[in-house]
Amino acid sequence: MNVRRSAAVLAATAVIGAATPAAAAPSPSPSQAFPSALYGDSDPKYDGVWRQSLALLAQDTVGVKPAEKSVQWLVRQQCADGGFASYRPDPTTACDAKTMLDTNATSAAVQALTALGGHDGTTRKAVGWLKSVQNEDGGWGYSPGGASDTNSTSIVIGALAAAGEKPDQVEKDGKSPHDALLKLALPCGGDGDGAFAFQPDKKGRLAANADATAAGVLGALDKGMVVEPGKKSDAACEKATTPQQAAANGAGYLTAALAKDDNHLMSALAGAEPQPDFGNTADAVVALAARGDTAQAEKSVRWLEKNSASWAAQSGPAAYAQLIFAAHATGTNPRDFGGADLVKQLGATGPAPQAAGKNGTKAADEKEDSGSDFFGVWWYVGVCLVAGIGIGFLFTGRKKQQQL
Repeated sequence: MNVRRSAAVLAATAVIGAATPAAAAPSPSPSQAFPSALYGDSDPKYDGVWRQSLALLAQDTVGVKPAEKSVQWLVRQQCADGGFASYRPDPTTACDAKTMLDTNATSAAVQALTALGGHDGTTRKAVGWLKSVQNEDGGWGYSPGGASDTNSTSIVIGALAAAGEKPDQVEKDGKSPHDALLKLALPCGGDGDGAFAFQPDKKGRLAANADATAAGVLGALDKGMVVEPGKKSDAACEKATTPQQAAANGAGYLTAALAKDDNHLMSALAGAEPQPDFGNTADAVVALAARGDTAQAEKSVRWLEKNSASWAAQSGPAAYAQLIFAAHATGTNPRDFGGADLVKQLGATGPAPQAAGKNGTKAADEKEDSGSDFFGVWWYVGVCLVAGIGIGFLFTGRKKQQQL
């Protein structure tokens, strides 16, 4: 469930990962300007719609009414057929065959706009597009026609549920999204022990992936990014013949993985030393809370309170949103998250919300209402490596290495 996915990004990761992770990234050009309605100051090419959707959804979750121009910016990113691309610099230009539509961005937009209300036409078209690109196995890949993966299938499930659909009844050739997830669930025992894989490898083998497992637990429970604490049903790891059992198995895997490393997950990008994965830890907290596994979720959210400030500050609006979702799921106050006000910090990355003043927000005149790509993939991935973002809300939905 995470930020931008691109073959170019992955290629860049492999090269940059071989260098020192702490190498300084190029400074942005002072002449660079992005839309004033957009959250965040980094290049939106791979994550504009995603991070905007998360920012708006997180603000709605804590009772903040976002700036109307930010909501309208997101609405205008939609293509005529209902899908969303990762980012369209000029939404007045019609989408065509070269426009790379994105199931993850579309699903995030559906969740945000549904929560905000008043955008039924937009969300209805988006859901229709998602249904039109469902794979024969019942799942979704990041791009239309791509092989189904756990992360993409799960975030689409969250969008369907948010829009009032019954995900188990959204079928292609008799297969539902749950059927796709069950095929990506590992058996009990061994290294996988009930986890979800991202995708099968070239030989059809499944490898446990903590990022995919956090997403898969939410998908199996028909949950989106914003959850209330669920009711735990004690269940040992058993063969997953139902989505509920797959969720229980995945939650057990996450609990063990979190406990192993002092209540957080670890990641290792190519060529880099293992480091804390703040994004996936936040995802895991939400997934565990959704199933009612509150003991480990609360331990991990306490770890995030103590350790995530620098990561969030460098990573921007999507990271603040993730932490707000984790706080909400565990009943933690997002306005006093380890002494930090996540709501204020998120607000400072975009236009002032409708119910707040200008304090703590960036000036609109620092941006223009049209933007273009500038920083490029090298800057973006370099910052990710420096910030220690890891896998969470980053390189999911494309051909990535199977990893814990």
